[in-house]
Amino acid sequence: MAEIRNYTMNFGPQHPAAHGVLRLVLELDGEVIVRADPHIGLLHRATEKLAENKTWIQALPYMDRLDYVSIMPNEHAYCLAVERLLGIDVPIRAQYIRVMFDELSRILNHLLWLGAHALDVGAMTPFLYCFREREDLMDVYEAVSGARLHAAYYRPGGVYRDLPEKMPQYTVTRGRSAKRIKEMNQNRQGSVVDFIEDFTRRFPGYVDDYETLLTDNRIWKQRTVGIGAVSGERAIALGFTGAMLRGSGVPWDLRKKQPYAVYDRMDFDIPVGLNGDCYDRYLVRIEEMRQSNRIIRQCIEWLRANLGPVITANHKVAPPTREEMKENMEELIHHFKLFSEGIHVPAGEVYAAVEAPKGEFGVYAISDGANKPYRLKFRPPDFAHLAALDEMSRGHMIADVVAIIATQDIVFGSIDR
Repeated sequence: MAEIRNYTMNFGPQHPAAHGVLRLVLELDGEVIVRADPHIGLLHRATEKLAENKTWIQALPYMDRLDYVSIMPNEHAYCLAVERLLGIDVPIRAQYIRVMFDELSRILNHLLWLGAHALDVGAMTPFLYCFREREDLMDVYEAVSGARLHAAYYRPGGVYRDLPEKMPQYTVTRGRSAKRIKEMNQNRQGSVVDFIEDFTRRFPGYVDDYETLLTDNRIWKQRTVGIGAVSGERAIALGFTGAMLRGSGVPWDLRKKQPYAVYDRMDFDIPVGLNGDCYDRYLVRIEEMRQSNRIIRQCIEWLRANLGPVITANHKVAPPTREEMKENMEELIHHFKLFSEGIHVPAGEVYAAVEAPKGEFGVYAISDGANKPYRLKFRPPDFAHLAALDEMSRGHMIADVVAIIATQDIVFGSIDR
């Protein structure tokens, strides 16, 4: 009798579908997956431990480097945790700016997810389309924070600065004529708010284009319908959040169920799926982009009508303006103490969570009253999703693993942290 045994194969560690360094050990019966064993830790950067040796403010830029696709919601969760420990209020204008940038980040995240997911299963065009739109939003990030990716724009008590009155413009180069540059700068003549408003007018048409390419595409449906299906009950048991949970028909969204910032003032819907497969999760995220666009338009309308401070007036938490610092000895002392020592956060512990683009991103922080966190622990959504990869992959083909990894929308910066 010939001995029949399963074949074991390495998928990764550097596989383009994995968005990071994932080693997946697949046990195969022919080309059918019997077991998938994810090996993580190959990108471990000890973020939580590093933060314990930094002041509360210095630890903030680490949030950008966790999930580098949904940057500002990570900062938001961290700032909420610090603000709850401090017991301070955030100016209402800063809360609207935060909500607007959370939703811009959601669109940025879903654009990268959609482009990469389509590319992973063989469609090239959506990837190029999505990056075209991401470019506009990256310019908005740069306009408000000075950085295209790692923004560090939110601060405990508000945001770094108000929205600029001028949008950066393209300049004439050897490769582009003055006429072409004038066309490219046409929607950059006003403020950052004007530019974002112009984007929200254009964006629904772009989403229609993505749907034209994919939603009824025969090949796309063959690669996603019925793949990686998870029931609503099982999704809850596995700790799913975000589109992974809503795709299985569970209408759970922290923005509605446990509102933070000014989400309770926003009018938007929570899209849910029916079958919990890759295709339903795709449809949920597509609709989420439309809803985010709707929220951004509401924020723009309010921000145009209401001016005010964008960071707390408590100078033990936020620095005074440079004018105040140069005119007043007390403000100079505040400034010096804040930038040399940082914030002294009262002793206590707190958990703050936001509805990040991938699901619930939570920050558990313990303070012992010093100017540094005593302990930080993050709860990234994609860590729980990756744990379900084995269950979702069993009985599927090797090619389906790529679609399942893509639909989970994982980024290893936050999984390995």
